Amino acid sequence: MLAVVAEDGQRRDGVSLLDEVVREGVRRMLAAALEAEVDAYLAELASERDARGRRLVVRNGHAQPREVITSAGAVEVRAPRVNDKRTDAVTGQRRRFRSAILPPWCRKSPKIAEVLPLLYLHGLSSGDFVPALQQFLGSAAGLSAAAITRLTGQWTDDYHAWRRRDLSQVDYVYVWADGIHVNVRLEEDKLCLLVIVGVRADGSKELVALADGYRESTGSWADVLRDCARRGMRAPVLAVGDGALGFWAALREVFPDTGEQRDWVHKTANVLAALPKSAHPGAKAALAEIWGAEDKPHARLAARRFADLYGVKFAKAVAKVTDDLDELLTFYDFPAEHWVHLRTSNPIESTFATVRHRTRVTKGPGSRAAGLAMAFKLIQAAQDRWRAVNAPHLVALVRAGATFVGGHLIERPTGQAAA
Repeated sequence: MLAVVAEDGQRRDGVSLLDEVVREGVRRMLAAALEAEVDAYLAELASERDARGRRLVVRNGHAQPREVITSAGAVEVRAPRVNDKRTDAVTGQRRRFRSAILPPWCRKSPKIAEVLPLLYLHGLSSGDFVPALQQFLGSAAGLSAAAITRLTGQWTDDYHAWRRRDLSQVDYVYVWADGIHVNVRLEEDKLCLLVIVGVRADGSKELVALADGYRESTGSWADVLRDCARRGMRAPVLAVGDGALGFWAALREVFPDTGEQRDWVHKTANVLAALPKSAHPGAKAALAEIWGAEDKPHARLAARRFADLYGVKFAKAVAKVTDDLDELLTFYDFPAEHWVHLRTSNPIESTFATVRHRTRVTKGPGSRAAGLAMAFKLIQAAQDRWRAVNAPHLVALVRAGATFVGGHLIERPTGQAAA
């Protein structure tokens, strides 16, 4: 595979960013489960009233934050509080709400990180959610089936609200697009997620679109792109993706002025698949000379050397490079600091590694809506940890039409002052 910077899997101070994503996911899921548990408790006692008709059991804010130690690290929790004004008929003491999920004394729970994937996974079916909680709690106490349904339903509501958001005030200069097949078995087929991640003018990354599609077809991708355009999205300067014809045909229809960059990771895999294994080491090195060249002219020379070396015996493998060469080298027309980001769709691939992990053992048939909501929640957790692109100040210059040759700025747009 192509040696690229693993943008979302780097280590910081010995801690994997993936571990940070898991820890954030633990925090969010635990908070959501605690809120759902309280909602179920309040709904059950909604009819309990005093002589003046006021409810005896109501919310009372949140407790002070406290850390719960998990196998994924320390997770900060703010448990919701309940004001229960009822008294026990036998003892005369005030009744108290006690969380079965997070008792007041709980400070350490190594099972939280273990059950997080199961909470997401079994969330596809409310009937299977209870076994997941049973691993977490040691019993099925704490959440009723109705509360579970509300919790997973909230994911779907959040996803649909996000899909309707206005895009006219956001400018995505670069976008990555990919079709991700996850093993959530449905009645018709496996779930295919069409994903677009964008880079805003300030250099930050953001999920732009997430939808289910039919085998990455042109029609499915066109629906996604048209919906983005209808909500005000500007045409990106550059789109990055693999060689799937569906996306590129749709892009030319909806955003015809957007540049095209083929993903070198997918391209390398495709080329190697057309070569015998004995040729892989040399071919990978030759391909690396193309995408790792100092500028576009040197990349074209490296491509000719690759064709001369393998063209006689392996014409099909060479054609996979030469037929798409212009689209494979587009990234050289942008800032050199951005090349590592633009030659692959790694931001999507690395994020969806966690989605694939959580869906690989589903029994199905599942719900498309629940599968999309699950993926959306996983990406939300990951998005908080995404790094901005290198030299983020150059992204605005790209949008403004600055010219870069060999990765260096040679012409600043009219009205742009020198740094």
